Amino acid sequence: MTATQVHNSVLIVDDKLTVRRLLYEVATKAGYLAYLAENGLKALEMTRANKPSAIIMDIKMPCMDGWEAFKLIHDEFPEIPIILMTAYGTIDTAIEAMKMGAFDYLVKPSNVNELRIVLDRALQMRSMRAELSSLKSELRDKYQFQNIVGKSLAMQAVYKVVGRVAQKNATVLITGESGSGKELIAKTIHNNSFRMDCPFIKVNCGALPEGLAESELFGYEKGAFTGATARKLGRFELANKGTLFLDEIGELPLPIQVKLLRVLQEREFDRVGGTETIKVDVRIIAATNRNLEDLVRKGTFREDLYYRLKVVPIHVPALRERAEDIPLFVDHFIRRFACEAHLDVPLVTAEAMNLLCQYNWPGNVRELANVLERAVILSQGIIHVSDLPGLLPSSELSDVLVSKVDTLKESMRRVEKKIIENALKHNKGNKVKTAQALDISRRALLYKVVEHGLGKNSELDPPQIE
Repeated sequence: MTATQVHNSVLIVDDKLTVRRLLYEVATKAGYLAYLAENGLKALEMTRANKPSAIIMDIKMPCMDGWEAFKLIHDEFPEIPIILMTAYGTIDTAIEAMKMGAFDYLVKPSNVNELRIVLDRALQMRSMRAELSSLKSELRDKYQFQNIVGKSLAMQAVYKVVGRVAQKNATVLITGESGSGKELIAKTIHNNSFRMDCPFIKVNCGALPEGLAESELFGYEKGAFTGATARKLGRFELANKGTLFLDEIGELPLPIQVKLLRVLQEREFDRVGGTETIKVDVRIIAATNRNLEDLVRKGTFREDLYYRLKVVPIHVPALRERAEDIPLFVDHFIRRFACEAHLDVPLVTAEAMNLLCQYNWPGNVRELANVLERAVILSQGIIHVSDLPGLLPSSELSDVLVSKVDTLKESMRRVEKKIIENALKHNKGNKVKTAQALDISRRALLYKVVEHGLGKNSELDPPQIE
């Protein structure tokens, strides 16, 4: 008896007591919990009460036959696989039931082995459907709007556009620096659209060799070129009814840009080596970290394609442009990585948080995630500045980590000085903004400036009477 079988139950429905007893013995020996019903009406009642994993049901029965019971049960519980049993004279009825959603049928008399095989297959299918449904639910949850981190005004503007365009069929062009979250925005649009149950196919245009780009996107026929031993479907066909995400669209070779323009205009294309025109229903979402207008001026990107893609533009701001979102990202990532590593969620010291907020993040959200994943794994419950080595200059890091002379207090004093220097530089010397960024009072900042020798400050001196 397997672990999965212990949780499976089978409803056996037949008007003959001998058949019910035989099937009960088969099911229980296989490790399934079995319920018995003598007619269709009783089967409907027991299905509502017990919600079995599968049903084996005869068609010819008094009171309510199996055909009528099947239609009622299948309408109310479409997820339950139903296996029908029939005599030769009612095979047509069983086949009709298959067309309407029955899992399978057995012709009486059937042997025990055949019954076991069909029953096991039905329960495996039920289990796979449940797993798939759970996975889809997880994916939808992951890409709901509330799971896009950020409350800054810049991100609020992005949310508004995503919310308006998700249920439409318009082509979307997402721009932003590498690592800023363009793919997350694309998946969020797809998973909040009417195409959400259909494929989301991603193509990295920058990774497509020029000689293979056409066949990868549009597919090819057998014999189209040396090595084409069978027909291959391209990404457009694989994404039919769903969404095709063309990442790094600015890297697409010019000859392929012409063919892409045709698909956007006509919603049709030809496979390489083929003569048949293929029609597709695909939503296009493109993304780039390059300035397409510059590429148009240089002649490396078609102007007509650019305007076809830019029906609804969405710009994802760089992380440094929405620094107020960094604490939210920090909380999000440390919880996620701690959960994945089966660790307690670590605390982040004020000094470490200040450093995270002041760093420029050239790699954007992706870089922040990598830094925090390392910190969560290597820290021992508290993330200190020393757990963020990549954010400090190497000389400063060396002083903090390997000095055998300085005390912890002295090391932290040097780190504090560096953080204040960076904050002042980031805020162009504005002490009010710097104090707000460091979450300290302006007067405390002024004392720190003098203490660390970062400049004299007459604002701290008492007024002089002349």
